[in-house]
Amino acid sequence: MLEKLFKLNQFGTNPKTEIFAGITTYLTMAYIIFVNPAMLADAGMDKGAVFVATCLAAAAGCFIMGLWANLPIALAPGMGLNAFFTYGVVLGMGHSWETALGAVFLSGIIFLLLSLFKVRELIINAIPNTLKLAIAAGIGAFLALIALKSSGIIVDHPATLVTLGDITSLSPALTFVGLFAIIALVNRNVPGAVMLVVLGITALGSIFGEVSYNGLVSMPPSIAPTFMQMDIAAAFDVALLSVIFAFLFVDLFDTSGTLIAVSQRAGIAKKDGSVPNLGKALMADSTATIVGAGLGTSSTTSYIESASGVAAGGRTGLTAVTVGVLFVLSMFFAPLAGMIPVYATAGAILYVSILMMFTLKDVQWDDLTEAAPVAVVLLLTPLTFSIAHGITLGFITYVAAKLLGGKKDELTTPVTVIGALLLAKVIFIG
Repeated sequence: MLEKLFKLNQFGTNPKTEIFAGITTYLTMAYIIFVNPAMLADAGMDKGAVFVATCLAAAAGCFIMGLWANLPIALAPGMGLNAFFTYGVVLGMGHSWETALGAVFLSGIIFLLLSLFKVRELIINAIPNTLKLAIAAGIGAFLALIALKSSGIIVDHPATLVTLGDITSLSPALTFVGLFAIIALVNRNVPGAVMLVVLGITALGSIFGEVSYNGLVSMPPSIAPTFMQMDIAAAFDVALLSVIFAFLFVDLFDTSGTLIAVSQRAGIAKKDGSVPNLGKALMADSTATIVGAGLGTSSTTSYIESASGVAAGGRTGLTAVTVGVLFVLSMFFAPLAGMIPVYATAGAILYVSILMMFTLKDVQWDDLTEAAPVAVVLLLTPLTFSIAHGITLGFITYVAAKLLGGKKDELTTPVTVIGALLLAKVIFIG
């Protein structure tokens, strides 16, 4: 049965290798079951329900990716997108979390349609690589600011807006300990380094009397508080167009980049570098986002951490299915997830932000028309607390820089049109 489903012999692998690869991938991305509920709880959502929604959305995405696209790529609610959901759309713009879920649902529908009608390649190819690099780095900076703020490393100041907090207090100190420990373990290729450190910092918090032990295993919490609570009608508001666009845009490029990188690392990419079953993979991603919105979580996307499973020998969808099974089992560890303090996940978020800012090394810094939009996205995404604002202002800057810098021949019609539309939105809508 496994051979028929996953074509193991064709890819030169076996069930034992694939299952071990799945366990490896799960360990590197399991931190999301702690981080996502904590982040969406700040938006007013029920933490237990989001925990279950996170596990189920991740499992659904992994099962679809594994059984349909037969790729060793795991999915879960995406970092950055969950931060934008809470701090950008709900707390920043004042929309309800139900409306934000509606926007996630619509972005998933649009993503699915783009995949079905094969428009995705046109969009991906039309957007300059500079902006793709900038958006990834900008989200990384956004995540870093959230982690620094939530842990108390950075605090508000009436004169300077922000300043350094008391980094000798418990929360900032343990955040740094967590970050340093993750760096040490990851650099030594320790499996599950991030999750181990999150649990280790939680144990330290318990020793200092900051964490109360509530058990480890229980029946999953009720998902009723978030299940099918999305407000799709409210999400059709014109003010949410940029939000839907941001969810769609980030998910589209994050997924595409992950699929390309992981398939090449696995040696399963085609001779021209393209991803096998790309259409199915993108539809798996978009379907998982739609399912996740219905369950009660922000956009579900492909995880670059899947590369760890590939490095362990994963080559087929059995790896992804294994991850999905482990996410289902994770639902029974809700008491553990509920004990995780903010400072235990802050170090993990800082680590993810560092990985996302790696893209800056590929920016053409000696070309001002390339560097300026990157700098705008990198600075304004965190400082406006909005991925949507960062993307909008980055697009406008890119078009303006090329036009005024004498390089209009480097502008494509789609990018120019998008830049003009975004400028009009800023002027007339805000």
